[in-house]
Order: sequence, then structure tokens, then C-alpha cells
Amino acid sequence: MKPVLALVGRPNVGKSTLFNRLTKSRDAIVADFAGLTRDRHYGNGKQGKYEYIVIDTGGFEPDASSGIFKEMAKQTTQAVAESDVVVFVVDARAGVSSQDHDIASYLRRLGKPCILVANKAEGLLEGVQLVEFYELGLGEVHPVSAAHGQGIRTLIELALAPLDLAEDEDADVDQPGVIKLAVAGRPNVGKSTLINVWLGEERLVAFDLPGTTRDAISVPFERNGQKFELIDTAGLRRRGKVFEAIEKFSVVKTLQAIESAHVVLLLIDATQGVTDQDAHIAGYILENGRAVVLAVNKWDAVDEYQRELVKRSIETRLPFLKFANMHLISAQKRQGLGPLWASITQAYKAANCKMSTPVLTRLLLEAVQFQSPKRAGMFRPKLRYAHQGGMNPPVIVIHGNSLEHVTDAYKRFLEGRFRHEFDLVGTPLRIEFKTSANPFADN
Repeated sequence: MKPVLALVGRPNVGKSTLFNRLTKSRDAIVADFAGLTRDRHYGNGKQGKYEYIVIDTGGFEPDASSGIFKEMAKQTTQAVAESDVVVFVVDARAGVSSQDHDIASYLRRLGKPCILVANKAEGLLEGVQLVEFYELGLGEVHPVSAAHGQGIRTLIELALAPLDLAEDEDADVDQPGVIKLAVAGRPNVGKSTLINVWLGEERLVAFDLPGTTRDAISVPFERNGQKFELIDTAGLRRRGKVFEAIEKFSVVKTLQAIESAHVVLLLIDATQGVTDQDAHIAGYILENGRAVVLAVNKWDAVDEYQRELVKRSIETRLPFLKFANMHLISAQKRQGLGPLWASITQAYKAANCKMSTPVLTRLLLEAVQFQSPKRAGMFRPKLRYAHQGGMNPPVIVIHGNSLEHVTDAYKRFLEGRFRHEFDLVGTPLRIEFKTSANPFADN
């Protein structure tokens, strides 16, 4: 098993910067803004032949009794419980605060291995500026600079030193077949609540406040032998409504999560219906060729009249997602969640479907025989054969003559024939035409 290091500290001491440095990534959003991180964020790191897992946490307030700070404290407490070593991060330039004392008292009571790290220590004299941190009662103070990479190697060695790493020489290799599932939608539609219900724990902060999730949080999950990577994303607002610089970073992370996912679960709020922003998100998913499953959340909170309005708005505003399965669910009351997994697996299989050239060519010729493409001037497009040009999303390449004159309507006709034959439910299908060059064009 890989050792687990949990980064703990008050807000804005540089935990996310240190997380990025330890994992050699940019997975955590970093900005000069207190309280940016709210959920637990996991990442893998490696030094030499040893691998480890790092958990980034939000600003810790052990005595928080209400509001979002209480939910953040729950996340940090869980991260500490899961960890083998706690890395307590303090601000070398700001000095010791009362909140640092509260966190130190909590960590001392646990009795778990703990390393006290003074971040932002570049250019400081260790013997003078760091002496006050000894009053926290956690032993030696280790100065580092996460932003500049100073002292990081020593920190990792200290963290791994008390652990038995003899079995870690043969580190676990990522197994293939893991389905990346991104849950996307507008703010406050219940994305974090849905993932918490699936996991059976309060893994993500779920709070009645739009914009609670700010980063794209990845969580491993297994169901019926199939491994998933659940990605909770920040809610996407209209561009004109994004004012905070932090929220702009969140939008970027969400778009990146959609691009890297195999399947996207698009959540819609039944109490608000389909909005322009839902259509924009759906369009972005389609533009990136991601397999998609549509779910209408909070279905229990609307009456029959509103339900009918929601169904009609989906038909009129999201007609380009007719290929996707739709589910009516309530994440909070755990209603209708079982069938979601069948649609997610089906969409993933459809996106990675292999289509043989003989079958595609036969379907193409049968379609042409049933209905020929419309004539363009003196010529009629001639479709000769087809083959698969890619997967996720599936791409079908059709060869022939004068194919630039094939109409969009005929293209949709062909798409329907291919979808029906290969059961391509939940995935976009792209059809490309390649016209043969006319050898007599110059004459």
C-alpha cells in the first residue's frame, strides 16, 4: 500500500501549492485567496522508487460549529483519519496564530505521526523567525518554500522515514479499464450530493450555496467489479455571471475535467428547468465528443405540471442530445439512481465500439439503395465504402465522389442507420467524407 500524507493547516498557508509541488502537477487551484480549497483532493507523488498519496484539505477550523467551515472541518478530519503521516503547514512569514494552536492541540491528542512545516520560508533566517513555532509542541520545525521548491525533497524523506516501505518497491500500476465519469451542470444542482450518496460518505462538501465546489475533485469508486473515477466539477455559470477570478479558474478546471472524461453525467435542476446555460454545457460536451447521460435531479420537488414543462423544455432546448438516455432522479432521497449505472456503462461501451469495415460498407450501400443522396447540378454524390476512423467518439469515414454535395439531412439519415445497427446510445457519432480526386480535372 502507498503511504498517505495529509496536508493540514489554516487557510492561505500554501497547502495547495505544496500539494502541486509534491505531486509534480497543477491539479489543485492555487491563488492568493483564503479558503479556496474546500474538498479533500487526492494526488499521487513519487520520489526515487517510492510512491505516496497526498491529500490536500481546506483551511482547518477544529471548533467550527456551523456553516461551510463545519463541512470543511469534516473533510479535513476525515483526511487526517485516512493518513499515515500528517503534514501540519504553517506560514513562516505570518507567525503563529491562535488557529495554529487549536490545530496543534487537535493533532497532539490524536497521537499520529506529524511533521511541522513552515512554508514561505525563502530568505528567512531559520534560527530567528522560526523559533516561535516550537511553542506548538510538535517538535522540530522544517522550513520549506513550496513556491520555489526549497526543502521539498527533505520533507518527503522525513515524511516517509517512519513508515515501512519495503513492500512499496513494486508500486501498484494503474489498471486499465477505469471509466472516468465527470458529473457536470450548473451550480447547486446536486452534483456533490449525488457523488456522496454513491460513495456512502460525506466525501465532498455539499452545502446549500451555489459555487460550493471550486475544484474538479477526483474520487476512485468500484461497482460490480467495474472501476470508476468519479469527477465532481464546479458548477458552470454564464460567462457574464463569473466575476471572481477564483471562479474563472474553477470554470477552466471543469472544462478540463469534461475533456479528460470518458462519460459525462449532465445534471439538470428540475425546479428550474432547462436553461441557456444547460444548453451551453451540453453543447460543450458534444463539441468535445464525450459520451453523455442526462439526469434530471430534484424530481421529487416538483409537481406534475412542472414535470411536464421540464420534459418539454428538454425536447425543445436539447434536441441534439436525443441519442442520450435520460433519467429522472432525486439524489437527496436516493430515488432512480440504480438505472443510471446501466446507462453510464452503455454509453462508455458505445463510445469505444469497434465497427468492422465490411459491415459499415454493407450498411452504407443498403442505405444508398434505400434512399439515394440528393443530386447537386449534373452530378449525384457517389458513396463507395466506409471504415472506422476513431473511437471515443466513434468516427466513420466515407469515401466516394462529389461527397461535398451531401446534405446535412442525408448525413443525419446515415447516422441513424449506423446508430441502429451498432446500438450507439449515449455517444456522439461523427461522419467524415473523403472525396476522391478527379484525374481529369486539369483537362
